Formats: sequence, C-alpha cells, structure tokens
Amino acid sequence: MRIARFSIDGNVAFGAVEGDGPDGLVLDIIKGIPYADFELSGTKVPLSKVRLLPPVLPNKVVGIGRNYAEHAAELGNEVPDVPVAFFKPTTSVTGSGDAIEYPSFSDDVHYEGELAVVIGRMCREVPRERVKDVIFGYTCANDVTARDAQKRERQWARAKGFDTSCPLGPWVETDLDPGDLAIQTTVNGEQRQLGRTSEMIRSIEDLIVHITEAMTLLPGDVILTGTPAGVGPLHVGDEVAVTIEGIGTLTNKVIKRG
Repeated sequence: MRIARFSIDGNVAFGAVEGDGPDGLVLDIIKGIPYADFELSGTKVPLSKVRLLPPVLPNKVVGIGRNYAEHAAELGNEVPDVPVAFFKPTTSVTGSGDAIEYPSFSDDVHYEGELAVVIGRMCREVPRERVKDVIFGYTCANDVTARDAQKRERQWARAKGFDTSCPLGPWVETDLDPGDLAIQTTVNGEQRQLGRTSEMIRSIEDLIVHITEAMTLLPGDVILTGTPAGVGPLHVGDEVAVTIEGIGTLTNKVIKRG
C-alpha cells in the first residue's frame, strides 16, 4: 500500500494512493493515523487536487554515511569499520514538489539519492529477527549536502542539516522488498546516479540493530540508508529527481534562499 500525507482545503490528512499513472491516481482518505490500525474512509480525492506533503513528520532523521563502497571511494574515503551515523533535524524535511533552498554559507551543494526507511512502532534494542516488525515502509530521500561545509567543519550538522536539506516522498510504500531496488537520480532530466540497494555495505537489518542499540526510534522516524556513487553539484534553477524502483519519484527544484 502507498500511504501519502497531503493537504486539501487547509486540512491535512493521510490517504492510500490508488490507481496507475499520474492522471489516474486518487487518494482514499484514512481514518486515524497509519501507524496504528486504520480504516479507509471511502472518500476519494484526485491526487491532482491536493498538495503532497512530506509523507511523515519524523521526530528524528538518522542518516548513514559511506554505506556504498563506490561512493566512499569517489570522495576519497575509506569504508568505515562501523556505520557512520548523523542526524538531520525535522526542520530539514520537505516534500516532493517543494523547493530546496540553496544555503547562503555554501557554494557546493550536492544531491544524494537514497532509500529511506520509515519506522512504524516505538522500538529499542531491536534483535535482527524482529527488524521487519518495526518497519512501516519505505520512501525516496535526497540527503542534500553542503559538501564544502562538510569538508571544513568537524561535525556535519550544518552541512547536512540546513533547512530543506531532507526531501522525502512522494509517499511511503508499505509492501516492498528493499533488498535489490534500482535507485536513480537525475538533474534536469540527465541521469547522474544509478545504483542498487543490494550494493549497500550494511543491510537495513544491520543499520536498525546498530541504531537502536543507542536510541529509541519512534513511529514516523526515518533512517537514510546511504547513497550510491555519482553524487555531484546542484545549482539554483536545477530540478533534481530521485526515483526508486517500486516506490516512485521524488522531485524538487533548487531555488535561492530568500
């Protein structure tokens, strides 16, 4: 099931995405919240009549760096002995169709297309055999990074945490095997990244076990699983799109911060 979060006539709701093709998609409005038991209301609205919002509002976004060997190599980094984790704040989250605002402190902002895992239940110290039980679904992400700031600052907080640096969407796919999915990033229609989730150094199970050894994850929290090789710069006016097999396409335009 594809679960979207959207606004219509000033109201925010979740809905199940039904149909095929951009012109035939409709949303069946959900009663309640999707992390608990819910019912479909039967009230349907065309996707074209709503504004898609970030599919979740996470308490925290946990990013994982250098989880694809070729990406680590292209930036001159070694594959780490343990997963490299970092946070992106909730204020970095934005939705499909929203703008990425180019930060004033950077001259070298990069795209990083990634598979994002959405957590469905509160969990801590999750054993490997229970990982699937805590996952709500998967969505597309762009771990937008101020590469120059990342290189000159010891911490990645500003480089990866600036406003609008975490586009998510367009919706969450709850019925998906994430083991070998194609990930493609394009800029202005030109392919820049093409990889597969099977190329991850550490699996989703590895990452959730590792993260929950240290912290509690809450429903709606997001884990970014790393980016394949091919990262590169974005400029004001560019349109960047991340497409993941079985999910859909996350599209954002880059604008100058006003």
